[in-house]
Amino acid sequence: MSLRFKLFAAFLALIILPLFLLGIAAYYFISQAVEKNYAQQAELTLRALRQNVEFVFSEMNKVTDSTIASMALQEMLNQKGYDMEHLSQIHMLELNEIQQNFRSLLINHPSVSFALMYPLEDNRVIPIYSKDYFEALPFSKLKEHPIYAEVRRRDGLPLWVGPYEYPELTSSDPIFTQIRVVKDLETLEDKGILLVQTKNSALDAVFRYFRFNQERYSTRFFIVNRDGQILYDSSQEMNGEAIADYTDNRFQLNPSFLSARQAFQSEDSVVSSVSLHKENWHLVSVASWSSLSSQIDQYARWVAALLTITVLLAMFFLLFSVNRIAKTIIRVVRFMRRVEEGELGIRMAVQGRDELGLLASGLNSLIARIQHLLERIRQEQEQKNRAEMRVLQTQIKPHFIFNTLESINVLAVQNEGKKVSQMVLRLASILRISFKGQEEIPLRQEIEHLISYLEIQKFRFADSFDYSIDIPESLLACTLQKLTLQPLVENCIQHGFDGLERRGSIRIRASSDGERIRVTVEDNGIGMNGEMLARFQYMASDDNNLIPNQSGAEHNPERRGLGIRSVADRIRIQYGPTYGLLICSMPGDGTKVQCILPKTGPGDNHEIKGHAG
Repeated sequence: MSLRFKLFAAFLALIILPLFLLGIAAYYFISQAVEKNYAQQAELTLRALRQNVEFVFSEMNKVTDSTIASMALQEMLNQKGYDMEHLSQIHMLELNEIQQNFRSLLINHPSVSFALMYPLEDNRVIPIYSKDYFEALPFSKLKEHPIYAEVRRRDGLPLWVGPYEYPELTSSDPIFTQIRVVKDLETLEDKGILLVQTKNSALDAVFRYFRFNQERYSTRFFIVNRDGQILYDSSQEMNGEAIADYTDNRFQLNPSFLSARQAFQSEDSVVSSVSLHKENWHLVSVASWSSLSSQIDQYARWVAALLTITVLLAMFFLLFSVNRIAKTIIRVVRFMRRVEEGELGIRMAVQGRDELGLLASGLNSLIARIQHLLERIRQEQEQKNRAEMRVLQTQIKPHFIFNTLESINVLAVQNEGKKVSQMVLRLASILRISFKGQEEIPLRQEIEHLISYLEIQKFRFADSFDYSIDIPESLLACTLQKLTLQPLVENCIQHGFDGLERRGSIRIRASSDGERIRVTVEDNGIGMNGEMLARFQYMASDDNNLIPNQSGAEHNPERRGLGIRSVADRIRIQYGPTYGLLICSMPGDGTKVQCILPKTGPGDNHEIKGHAG
């Protein structure tokens, strides 16, 4: 996973997502708080409204109380009644006098719109306020009506009937009707039933006042009976209808206060209700949630706008600032990988003067310092390797010169002057190459040096061995360290042929192996056993690389194999551990030594790896 993706994922998971969830949670809790606060406010409003509504009905109760206790009403009950079926026989002047006496009692209350009296003694109806379009229910049918029993049961206390509840009794007008028993003041016997209808002007004034104060919440008020029928709608739109038709199934009327958020007319609303102390009626208020939450929505829009701006700025910061940091870190990582691969000469571009620029500058300084230190180490290692090689060469030269001079001495004792001369010339040729300051020579010169050495040894050992050299012409130009093959051949003559009963044979050949050269020196001498092979410091591994053998013999000039070990050390120091000698031998079956060298030509530079290789 890339660093950019991690930063972007962390930005989304730790900033954007928490802000989004926090916004949702805040909106939810604020909505709950608003609903709770409005419910408390609605309860106070409805309770205050209930007091005013009940006051209107109480005032009418007081008016009728005064009326039924008046002498005018008592006289009306004792007057000869009028049959509504024979109204044409009524003496109009007498009727007007009765009505005027009663109206004088109600004149101070303008809400009364209709009134009549039912005497209990006979089937009479005494109209007080008449309506041209309304025909009062005959007393005989009134006694059969269920409301009659409830009125008699209340024994003089008023019973209020809402609009649309009993239209056959109160007409279909949107007015409230009071029905109560009238008693004789002297005997307290039931004398009649008074029916008074009131106008809604007083209620309209009350609801108008509360609705005006709740206008900012788009609140509507209703008076609903126990069956859910709307008796009064402050907007005059749903009078007489069932409130359940406009709400869901969760709507309930509670004896105390109840408030819930639900749909009303398919609009999200808060519906609250409180019971009236009249006829099991309820006051209901409906407030649109959109009006309640308008302020929340406004705040939410502002917060959303600010959050959007913040997120955009954060994205801008992420894309430019953080992305620049991420890109710089990625560049540093790639740069360090190249440095790990050995590219110490590269430098990182420095951009800006902030901490990122200081980081790039510091890396460049660090790499330059490392490069300088490695260069010093390489130079010191080269000097150390040259010193070790010079020591090894000094070990080879005296050894070879000693053996050669020993052979010349033997020839001189034998008075072989011609042979001595030839050996001296051969020795001079060998020493000329050996004392050259040049460390590496072409394979061609090494072969010439080897031939001179072999001819000297043949003089010494009286032609007790033969030799053959098979080097492809294409490999003669390849370079190698001088005096590489001569110690190998010397080992064959000095040790391989020691005690050999048959004529010795040395075969020298070379072949190309990819980027390497294999020069083989093979003899038919006495060979070596495993214990003798273990004395050599370098043995073959599975991949033909040469590795140290910790059980090798101690370094001793007189011990067998000194020349071979010296050659192996020189090759390892000069070319590294992937090059060296591979020795194969069996007792009585001769010895084969393979010299593995890099395939380089004149002028090729080969990195000296040395012991640190």
